[in-house]
Amino acid sequence: MKHDIRRIALAAVIPLFLIFILYLLKFLEVGMDWDFRRLGVYPMEQRGVFGIFAHPLVHGSWKHLLANTLPLLFLMWCLFYFYRHIASYIFFAIWIGCGALTFLIGKPGWHIGASGIIYGLAFFLFFSGILRKHVPLIAISLLVTFLYGGLIWNMFPFFAKETTSWEGHLSGAIAGTICAIAFMGYGPQRPDPFANEDDEEETLDEESEEESGKELGEKEQVNEEKADCHPIEEAGCHKVEEEPAS
Repeated sequence: MKHDIRRIALAAVIPLFLIFILYLLKFLEVGMDWDFRRLGVYPMEQRGVFGIFAHPLVHGSWKHLLANTLPLLFLMWCLFYFYRHIASYIFFAIWIGCGALTFLIGKPGWHIGASGIIYGLAFFLFFSGILRKHVPLIAISLLVTFLYGGLIWNMFPFFAKETTSWEGHLSGAIAGTICAIAFMGYGPQRPDPFANEDDEEETLDEESEEESGKELGEKEQVNEEKADCHPIEEAGCHKVEEEPAS
């Protein structure tokens, strides 16, 4: 029980730290009357290259930041709890992949916000659970579908608002799907249903080998005892004394 609680708490450390950074930057931007939008992605221009790395840290308004807080926190926690050994690699790949694709396909303008990361995490968790065919991960896939299935409409220009970066959402979804396929052989896997039978067979083989070894040892011991007994019998049973000459 304590181990599970510890795992739950550790999985929340990085998500909470990132949320703290996002709010700290927003407080600084508002309090100091700064404008961090130029830290976003500006597609196909040199001034927008740095935004590939920095764009998820900047939000246009408090409403924008609040809308992203809970989904980002929950999906990151799922990633770091269920995929803890590879979570950092996946998160970094989604972060950079989302920014790079937005830089390539985005419309002119500053693309900011962690929405692309949210789409990347949602698509990774969904497809990774399906591809791995592991029951707990499939359950997470279904939960993500139930909670965030409606996100898919904001990936297309026909349904997204003009001020919404549908390119960033689509880029995150593509990055998450690629990560699900690329990391399919790493991290948690479906247990082998025949693993226990193989272990039992190996145990039985080892026990039979031990028993046969014991039987051979007993036979060798009996043979040694017989071999030790033969000279005594020859000396004591087959000795012929000569009668003294008269």
